[in-house]
Parts: sequence; C-alpha cells; structure tokens
Amino acid sequence: MTVTEEVTPVSHYERIGGASSVKAAVEVFYDKVLADPELAGYFTDVNMAEQRRHLALMLAVVLGGPNEYAGRGLAEAHQPLHIPVAHYVKVGEHLTATLTELGVPADIIADVQTVLGQVQDQVVSSGNGTGA
Repeated sequence: MTVTEEVTPVSHYERIGGASSVKAAVEVFYDKVLADPELAGYFTDVNMAEQRRHLALMLAVVLGGPNEYAGRGLAEAHQPLHIPVAHYVKVGEHLTATLTELGVPADIIADVQTVLGQVQDQVVSSGNGTGA
C-alpha cells in the first residue's frame, strides 16, 4: 500500500455479500417466522412480498448499506399490532438463528442484536415494558 491509497472501511453489508445476501436472509427469516404459530398471525393480512422487500431495505440500512427505505417508521407500523415483549424476543431469536445459519460473522450478529435492543420500544406495545 502506498501513502496515497485510501482505505475505505468495508461495511457489514459488503462483508456479508450485499443485497443478494440480505434478501436471502430475509427469505429464511420469514420462513421461520411464518412457521412459528405464535407469530404467524401477525402476517395473516400482510402482503408478504412487500413485507420482505421492506425488511430487506431496513436490514441493508442496519448493516451499513444503501438507505433506500421510504416506508413507515417502526412505531407507526408496529404499535397498532400490540406486540408483547415475548413475541419481539422470539422474532429476534429467529433473526439471530437465521444469520447464524447463513454464516454471518458473530460481530455482525452482535451489532444487529444491539440495534434490536435499541428499537424494541418502538415495536413493543406500550405497557408491555422492556425485556431485552
């Protein structure tokens, strides 16, 4: 390396393989969530193609990729669903299991889990407390 070369840090998004890897993770994740009898009911009347697209865009942002998400905010989308802490935790467990199965490095999974903790109050229904 010469003095004039710039070293650009590689984002988590790039480290895992970019958009195609994020989309693959979203597919596996929603397969798990929809197979979970405690969680599947939240998606009964949801356009899953659109839901998967939204999550892929949001996950890309979390991983340091492009910010192309223009949907509703987390609280606006989730508060009307009255999601209890236990269900939020299960969703996080499914996401962690998905990322682990796909070979995502532990430091990236830890960062995703940190973000899950940071946004929990926006997703969990008011009055359910925190349980992360």
